[in-house]
Amino acid sequence: QVQLVESGGGSVQAGRSLRLSCAASTYTYSIYCMGWFRQAPGNAREVLATIYTAAGATNYADSVKGRFTISQDNAKNTLYLQMNSLKPEDTAMYYCAADWPRVAGLFCWEEPPPARLVYYWGQGTKVTVSS
Repeated sequence: QVQLVESGGGSVQAGRSLRLSCAASTYTYSIYCMGWFRQAPGNAREVLATIYTAAGATNYADSVKGRFTISQDNAKNTLYLQMNSLKPEDTAMYYCAADWPRVAGLFCWEEPPPARLVYYWGQGTKVTVSS
């Protein structure tokens, strides 16, 4: 069982930055993959970025590529999401995710998972971006 606790959400103006953190209850290097998802009201939960914790390989959704950066600090068992150039459409609940099976036999940095396959979730942190 892995417990995840997110922090760092808030309200910012468009163009500003936020950094989300996700503290894990176990060694992050022992988790196959971790990632960040978000869910806006009325929308499905979508994957934003994933990281293969053993080697740091990453994958990003097109909507955040070049603006968001996923990273990990294994000494602190913490996952991060640096979000730059925020837009109003980034407004959502952001969730930390840990561990899921390989999708179509591919590694997590090759093919991100649908939300339904994720084993562990944090409680979420809210991000609001105003124009």
